[in-house]
Formats: sequence, C-alpha cells, structure tokens
Amino acid sequence: MTTIAVLDYGSGNLRSVERAVARTGVNVIVTPHERIAIEADGLVVPGVGAFAACMAGLRAVHGDRIIDRRLAGGRPVLGICVGMQILFDRGVEHGVDTTGVGQWPGVVDMLEAPILPHMGWNTVTPAPGSRLFDGIADERFYFVHSFGVRRWDLTSHSARQAAPLVTWAEYGTPFVAAVENGPLTATQFHPEKSGEAGARLLRNWIAMVRNP
Repeated sequence: MTTIAVLDYGSGNLRSVERAVARTGVNVIVTPHERIAIEADGLVVPGVGAFAACMAGLRAVHGDRIIDRRLAGGRPVLGICVGMQILFDRGVEHGVDTTGVGQWPGVVDMLEAPILPHMGWNTVTPAPGSRLFDGIADERFYFVHSFGVRRWDLTSHSARQAAPLVTWAEYGTPFVAAVENGPLTATQFHPEKSGEAGARLLRNWIAMVRNP
C-alpha cells in the first residue's frame, strides 16, 4: 500500500490533513522522524502561522534536508498553506525577513487587498496541463492567509525542475495558488478544508505519487 508521511514539525492542522489524506485509501503516518519522512512514498508538509516560526520548526526536525533529499531522489512532496510558502526563497512578515527552503524563486509578503486575511472560498486559474487540478479546474478552494507570492520571476533563481506549472488566484491582486514542479507540488489553499474539490485534488496528487 502507498504510504504518505505527514511531517510533524510543530505547525499545521496535522490531524485534519491526516484524515483527509487517509480518505484517499493510502496509509498515513504523522511523524517528525527524518528516516520515515524520507522513505515514505509521498510527503506532506503542512503549515499554519508565521513564516519565521514555521522555518524554525522545520529546521529543528531537519525538514529542509528531508525535502532536499526527497527531491534529489525524485520522491514527491506536497506543501500546504505555509508549508507551500516556506518552499520559496524568502518570507517577509511584519518587518521580519526570513530565509526559506529556496526550492522556488520568490518572496512571500503581504497581499495587497482591502481586507485581510483572505479567508474563504475562491476560484483558481490552473496552468495548462495541470494534473493536480484535473477535473476540478472550475471548482472553489478554501483559503486562510494574509501573505503570499505575488510575483514569479524564473530568471532570478534556478529552480530544481524546469518549467513549473503555476496556478494563480486573485484577491486584491493575483497571487500564486499552487505550483506543480516535477516531484514538488504545493497549494496555498487548504485541500483538507475544501470539501469534495479538495478531496479530488488529494486523489489527483496521490495518482501523481503513484505514477510520476
């Protein structure tokens, strides 16, 4: 049976994510342990709260090394919410500038919108050829965030995989809602809180784990 590890580094709705992923029919392990997280068929990196706090927790369990080793071996990783944000170069929140994992170019900063946080249901515009949004391109997903990536400049940084598929959403201004980049995938929204659309997205990701 396919085994998915949910990385426990002190951040994220671990049990909600565990239950949502388990409903796809896979075996789920919530763990902070490096070996288990590296050897699982797929790894989910959740995250809520401040970018700096999440990065501190991630480094405490060697999560940055876990992600890097998995990607070096082509082993799938899914980041969710702040678990997506930390995959970028930097996060700037309330004057605190924090170095991220650096798998993708870009800075996570405050959204430009009249009301924050961006909380509730929103549509997305998937990139052509998206496997993650297969069959659910017109659905809505549940967001809870005040920060995001508003610009994507591939010339500023050499990403590990070529030609990422970038999905956008809009709240005040456009922001990155999801990325598919070889074995590395992430969503700014919470699939575990997004009803049937989120459940279908997780099933799509599991299909990608099984058939890269």
